[in-house]
Amino acid sequence: MAYVDEDGSSGSGDDVNMLDGQKRQAGVSASGGRKRGRKATGDAIVDAMMQIAAASKMRANAIMKNEDRFSISKCINVLDEMQGVDERIYFFALGLFEDHPNAREVFISLKGEKRLTWLQGKFGVSSSLIV
Repeated sequence: MAYVDEDGSSGSGDDVNMLDGQKRQAGVSASGGRKRGRKATGDAIVDAMMQIAAASKMRANAIMKNEDRFSISKCINVLDEMQGVDERIYFFALGLFEDHPNAREVFISLKGEKRLTWLQGKFGVSSSLIV
């Protein structure tokens, strides 16, 4: 059985099958390359997700350390060690620490002698707002 190619030449069915076989082989190697490309892309995505997860875990640990550093219990321990703290200021400070995390950070960050002055100033502002 003979076939006529697009250029007008004739060929046998075997020639067509051979061409067809070459096409199939080329298709297999091309799809194999695509599979390898997809696997590499998938691996890169997995790696990126693992890096994001690790960074997120590090950030969470840093936040927890920061929160521990300025925890209410640490503020109370420091407050208990201070000299000259009036009972009204003591209980005012407890409420301040409970309601304002930034106040805890300021309190712990201040030098020892300035803590009481800062608390007294906060208490004075708060007292003047109530009256």
